Amino acid sequence: MSHLLSDTALIFGRYARQTLRSTPALVFGLIQPLLFLVFFGPLLGDLPLGGDGDSWRIVVPGILIQLGLFSASFAGIGLVLEKRLGTIERMRVTPVSRLALLMGRVLKDVVQLLVQSLVLVVVAVVMGLRAPVPGVAIGFVFVGVLTVSLASLSYALAMRVATPQEFAPVINAVTMPAMLLSGVLLPMTLGPRWLDVVSHFVPFRYLVDGVRAAFAGEYGNGKIALASLVATGLAVVAVTLGARLFRQAGA
Repeated sequence: MSHLLSDTALIFGRYARQTLRSTPALVFGLIQPLLFLVFFGPLLGDLPLGGDGDSWRIVVPGILIQLGLFSASFAGIGLVLEKRLGTIERMRVTPVSRLALLMGRVLKDVVQLLVQSLVLVVVAVVMGLRAPVPGVAIGFVFVGVLTVSLASLSYALAMRVATPQEFAPVINAVTMPAMLLSGVLLPMTLGPRWLDVVSHFVPFRYLVDGVRAAFAGEYGNGKIALASLVATGLAVVAVTLGARLFRQAGA
């Protein structure tokens, strides 16, 4: 275990330094969610979503999950490029734990997403968001767990494809329907009944509902507990499957 932790920290440090040197990537990673925040959030002001500030407690949790959904899902594209450059081949001859090669990358993605989420929430507070600090912290935990799940699967997929042209269509085919059916933009209860029923088969819908309940300070309505169960189950399955595929691909 100590060997795994030290190797994970080593890999995390390598990719964290690499990310910090890529300032444009950090900045542009925030542009899309901030655009949603600035241009879409105010449109909800006149909708019957509740009292003052409730529109922001609807849109901000959705954007946080969207940020985790897309950023973590596309995390593996960098690994595809590393394979083509021969970086993975050089790592294979080192004694570093194969699981650490995965988890170090995932940990870097979690830290990066949490920093971006913090910036997003700070901007949202300036624009009118009012949410309890414990609720925001719970939301960050869900974003972190979601990132662990999707980044693990993304890296596993990256080890099994040869080019970005093979990687991107698979991710888009999964993330776009998942985003639309999870209710990241508006609660699914506002849509047709059949669409609301279909959305219950998408696990991300429960995470969105849980984060919205947390931001509203509604800790006892069961949504946070259900979201916790779904997030934990998704993480266990994703990390187990991701680690197995990562190892089978010869990482």
